[in-house]
Amino acid sequence: MELAPIMQLRFHQEITSKRGKVPPIQGILAPKFPVIVHRDPKSYFKASVHVEPEAFKHIMELKKGLLILPSGCKLPSNLIVSRFLAKVAIEAMADRLSAYPEGLIYLVNEIQLDPIRNHARRGKITNWPIHIRRIYDAHQKWIDEKGTEGQMVYEFDILWTPWNELFLVLAIFGLELVINYGGPEIDGYKHWLSENRYISPLHWGKNVGSSPIKAGN
Repeated sequence: MELAPIMQLRFHQEITSKRGKVPPIQGILAPKFPVIVHRDPKSYFKASVHVEPEAFKHIMELKKGLLILPSGCKLPSNLIVSRFLAKVAIEAMADRLSAYPEGLIYLVNEIQLDPIRNHARRGKITNWPIHIRRIYDAHQKWIDEKGTEGQMVYEFDILWTPWNELFLVLAIFGLELVINYGGPEIDGYKHWLSENRYISPLHWGKNVGSSPIKAGN
């Protein structure tokens, strides 16, 4: 949650913590003054800009100002993110299997899932590759069946390829993240993409037209 891309996402999308706080981010008040910007969805002013005392006088003398905030920082394909995806993958499978009497027993006892389970818990495999790409803009507007416009916060599915590999496919504000259930390998997903015109599994096959929302203008 403290990775720079996630902090920026939470700031720009006003995603609060359990305490109702939006993380602040550092910006620049042109031409050269570093500032800290805080957002408060409950406040009338919505945002406040904090500056160093020695810069305040110079800022007050400016006739106009340009506030520059970071955005679009890429999420790294590193150990922290792959362990997060491994945890989500196990929970997503538990969600799917919970409807079946023996589903969760299978999930707990299936030895083929030991590697991804251990990766989520301990992260001993330092290089567990994942696939990250953007499939739509974070601010993309969507329209539900009632005609209400909004954003897609997240969506996910489990992809079973023709060559019997399972992948968790998760999108958060349009950022697609994929991990292999079977082990530290992602080439199978890349092959699937090349075979299917690089369409996201979230918007392909059984998922085409199954969502109650569609892209708006």
